[in-house]
Amino acid sequence: MVHPASAGYRPGRGRSYPRSVTPSRSSAGLIGRRNECQALDDLLEGARAGRSAALVLRGEAGIGKTELLKYLLEQSSGSRVVRAAGVQSEMELSYAGLHQLCAPLLAGVDHLPGPQRDALATAFGLRTGVAPDRFLVGLAVLSLLADAGGNQPLICLIDDAQWLDQASALTLAFVARRLHAESVVLVFAVREPPPDETLAGLTELPVEGLPERDSRTLLDSVVTGPLDQRVRDRIIAESRGNPLALLELPRGRIAAELAGGFGHPEARPLSSQIEREFLRRVESLPAETRRLMFTAAADPVGDARLLKRAAERLGIDVDAAASEASELMTLHTDVRFRHPLVRSAVYRVASLTDRQSAHRALAASIDADLDPDRRAWHLAQAAPGPDEDVAVELERSAERARARGGIAAVAAFLERASELTHDPARRSQRAVDAAQAKFQAGAFEPAAALLATARAGPPDELTRARIDVLHAGIAFTQGRGTEAPPLLLAAARRLEQLDVAAARETYLEAVAAVIFAGHLARSPGWQEVGEAARGAPRPQVPRATDELLDALAVRLMDGYGPSVPMIERVLGAFSDGDVPVQESLRWLLLAGVIAADLWDLERWNLVAARHVTIIREAGALSELPLALDSSAVVHVFAGELAAAESVIEEVRTVSAAIGSNQPPFGALALAAVRGHEREARMLIDATVSEGTQYGQGLGVTVAHCHHAVLCNGLARYEEAMTAAQAAAEHQQEFGAPRWALAELVEAAARSGASELAFGALEQLSETTQVSGTDWALGVEAYSRALLSEGDAAESLYREAIERLSRTRVRVNLARAHLLYGEWLVQENRRVDARAQLDVSHEMLSRFGADAFAERARRALQAVGAKVGKRTVTTSTALTAQEAQIARLAGDGLTNTEIGARLFLSHHTVEWHLRKVFSKLGIASRREIPSMLPQGAATSA
Repeated sequence: MVHPASAGYRPGRGRSYPRSVTPSRSSAGLIGRRNECQALDDLLEGARAGRSAALVLRGEAGIGKTELLKYLLEQSSGSRVVRAAGVQSEMELSYAGLHQLCAPLLAGVDHLPGPQRDALATAFGLRTGVAPDRFLVGLAVLSLLADAGGNQPLICLIDDAQWLDQASALTLAFVARRLHAESVVLVFAVREPPPDETLAGLTELPVEGLPERDSRTLLDSVVTGPLDQRVRDRIIAESRGNPLALLELPRGRIAAELAGGFGHPEARPLSSQIEREFLRRVESLPAETRRLMFTAAADPVGDARLLKRAAERLGIDVDAAASEASELMTLHTDVRFRHPLVRSAVYRVASLTDRQSAHRALAASIDADLDPDRRAWHLAQAAPGPDEDVAVELERSAERARARGGIAAVAAFLERASELTHDPARRSQRAVDAAQAKFQAGAFEPAAALLATARAGPPDELTRARIDVLHAGIAFTQGRGTEAPPLLLAAARRLEQLDVAAARETYLEAVAAVIFAGHLARSPGWQEVGEAARGAPRPQVPRATDELLDALAVRLMDGYGPSVPMIERVLGAFSDGDVPVQESLRWLLLAGVIAADLWDLERWNLVAARHVTIIREAGALSELPLALDSSAVVHVFAGELAAAESVIEEVRTVSAAIGSNQPPFGALALAAVRGHEREARMLIDATVSEGTQYGQGLGVTVAHCHHAVLCNGLARYEEAMTAAQAAAEHQQEFGAPRWALAELVEAAARSGASELAFGALEQLSETTQVSGTDWALGVEAYSRALLSEGDAAESLYREAIERLSRTRVRVNLARAHLLYGEWLVQENRRVDARAQLDVSHEMLSRFGADAFAERARRALQAVGAKVGKRTVTTSTALTAQEAQIARLAGDGLTNTEIGARLFLSHHTVEWHLRKVFSKLGIASRREIPSMLPQGAATSA
């Protein structure tokens, strides 16, 4: 096969290789492929120098992608090469392609860190266990490939990547984006048009048609008889430089057509013409040969022994039939078709009866103990109609796939099981099971279609409840959060007579949905959801989640004050670790919300840290960004802004790795407290816009609150007052509306709006007095001091400082010193003012709260103190990722542990640390903490 010239790498994505203008051959004798071969040679050169890379070859069928992979294979002397190829009929078998690629490397699995080892072994079916998180599988594959490339470059070739199963494609795309310094090269060959965006963002080399001169050279190499010039021109034009077309289309032309042009022109697309040419040749074969090819095309594995057993069952003379098919299919230790288009053409031309016969023979030839899932799949394809026995086999296969973490395979098995089910009620149940799996796999539209099938069942009450819950999940995930509460309430009511525990959990989901919807919640609103939750049937043995439901029902129905004692009790259970892991995984984020609402940073920190820990231990990495974000906000309130930045960088790293897109509350809180106006405003605008669009009212309120913090720091009090009013307007919401009242008191007092300030203080006091924490009462004290005079004001400022000194809430403590100092300036007590302002300025500068520190600096200047502006610390020479790695190394994490935290190989971590040591001028990890800003510990 020859290789078409390429337009080069896409602009901005890598090196560009210009098109040849004269016929040329690569060093391997490939016509016109000098540029493509040079691109692949560059990858090999980089790998031998210790660099990693990923490249996607894109082009239409027959364009020469496979031959480029063969060229790379031939040039990879001194390197280790592993290969895989996607197969269309195997797309539903999770991790099939990944296992094919990694099989030669499996001896290295035992050397992986424990969680990664277990995840990969479970995904590959090497051991049983809890279904692994797919991102932990991805990290395991990254480590496996990095270790394999430790002694010699590792070249990974993946052909027909458009036909990889979803789990394998996502995992390999994840790995490709994390490669850096491992001496590993991944090259994907993908047919155009791409089926999805899985490989989007990776460097691409579009593989295009041969130039006309090279096309003529190739055509001449396969046409041995006379060729009319008009026919030559038409073949060249129709082929558009496609090598497979140039090689195969002339084979189907009769001599008269080639010599004189007496034939029928084709009007079909090029790929269809090539496939039709293959069909012509298949149709000309004897019937028994075609049956052998039908059977071979029905099995994606290409197992020659299996094919022979199945053929014997069909009464086919294998040797004779294989000999007749030798130009299109070879049969040795494995089965190989001349091109994937041959396989698809063969399977397409087979009648339904022939396909079913082939699948039935293959199923009968597979050992049910050795490969039960493939046998079940063939049985399903062979079934002419409903078949309960096969449906049960498919359910068993789905359970095995679930244990391996192959959720796409689970969905495929269950969907087919539903189709083969005769009993309407049972069919409805299986359709819901399949919809659940589709939803978990991110296939929302197919999930909704299956739910429509289930609803037509007709379903029983339990199944109807499950349908409502799934519809709510789809609505919430697709940004229609306001649709979720009524669906969840309907489901919970159906469940009351069937499963009390499930009913109460569903009520709690409805409560959580309305909490996050906040003021944007439509009917049913807070009162209706709270009333329904309060009326939920009582459990025989209450759990922590039952107490959480009861407490939140009171909060929604009766307001803040009456709910506080109940919330304190349930919060104690979650923060003390008395709640089972599975319940904690599901509800600790909500526990953090109620801790924030209670003004309890200590327990908020405990539940956030526990949430992060159990997510890491469970490998539930898809949940990690939200948990980390909560932890980042805790760090911001604690004045640990460097630590918050590190955690936020990890949020970005994990979110990018897993494709998560969540509200940036941690980043927003950090930018607001720092006074980084441009960044903060961008985050505020985006959060308000998206929150409004998707019905997430709580997020909108949080954004307005941080807007007020930003403007108070910048001393833009009127703007702060407007933002704080917007946040404080919705007092039924959790957390932010009450923090906003304190911002409103400060902004209104500074703006001369005393009536507004007194009203906000009265509202604030109603909740802080009930909360009773030092954080709440300290903030109330300095807010009240802003509206007081003389000894009363001073006493309140001192009370605020005393109370806040007993907490972790260092930003509010520093702001209390600032407000006290500014008041003392107004009282013309310059010495006392300087003492308070010095403390405030030192704290705020150390934290990195630049805008508030600048307020303190200006106040100090007003009393005659000379204060320089904050200088940039040494660590700012580091990139964000280098600083993040340095902090984790300074905390004592090993390279392997840092890599697991940041989705990097330990080789890449080592490479970054060498740069850190060079930039900071240090020689040991022990020196790192002294070179970083204070407060850079990263407990999350």
